[in-house]
Amino acid sequence: MLERLVYRSKATGEVGSLALFNLLTQARQKNAELNITGHLIFDGEFFTQWIEGPGTSLDKLWASLQKDDRHQQIILISRTPAETRRFAEWTMAFSSYPSLNSHNMPGFFPVDENSVAERIQDLTH
Repeated sequence: MLERLVYRSKATGEVGSLALFNLLTQARQKNAELNITGHLIFDGEFFTQWIEGPGTSLDKLWASLQKDDRHQQIILISRTPAETRRFAEWTMAFSSYPSLNSHNMPGFFPVDENSVAERIQDLTH
């Protein structure tokens, strides 16, 4: 059964464009293996992520995220059944400030400070 999980966490340290590129590369590989798709928003301090996939895969990824030392204060916002994928074409789409995309990552959707809050609101409701 397909499920959606939304969480928010605080980055444990400063996250520059190279660290973000590495995080996304690792996440996309792991998500592909687990049949998970989603969207990650980073506002320079906090991550908000929407992930979707089979429940057992979400269980594995959620357990892994809770042990990941790049995250602290991780909070589960919601976990619900889903009929379709919202981000079917992306193992991990990504939104943040244009300055954090110096590596021209595919699946990057730039936002400004005003639209970060709007994008997070959209994902969590």
